[in-house]
Amino acid sequence: MNINLTLIVQMLVFVVLTWFTMTKIWPQILGVMDARSKKIALGLAAADKGQEQLVKAREDADVIIREARDRAHQIIDQAQQRANQEIEQAKGTALSEGDRLIAAAQQQIQLESTRARESLRRDVGRLAVQAASKLLQREIDPRAHAELLDKLAAQI
Repeated sequence: MNINLTLIVQMLVFVVLTWFTMTKIWPQILGVMDARSKKIALGLAAADKGQEQLVKAREDADVIIREARDRAHQIIDQAQQRANQEIEQAKGTALSEGDRLIAAAQQQIQLESTRARESLRRDVGRLAVQAASKLLQREIDPRAHAELLDKLAAQI
């Protein structure tokens, strides 16, 4: 009979323990598990949303990079065009300056040529006077015959 009474007492303790666990402990465990499930679900939703935002951010970054590259190419093209314009302008300035220098040099050459001719005329006139004085065995006064010498120099 002891076995039966022990068995009944054990069954009663088991039933009381099961009832106590189901009413007092089990709801707390389920509450913590539900909270953890919700937290995990929120974390997964946030991870999915973050993944979508990452994809969108990468697309936006690609668009911005493409726009920046296009803008850089435009700036480079504008700089090359400006450089070409500057080169053409410098060429034009150099050509006009060269033409001016050539004209000035030609004018200087003309002036030097005129001076050389005048000097040559004077020298030829002086030589002609000397030759004429030797031929005539007398000295011709260059001041007295300046008009004649000027005519002679003009003819030469």
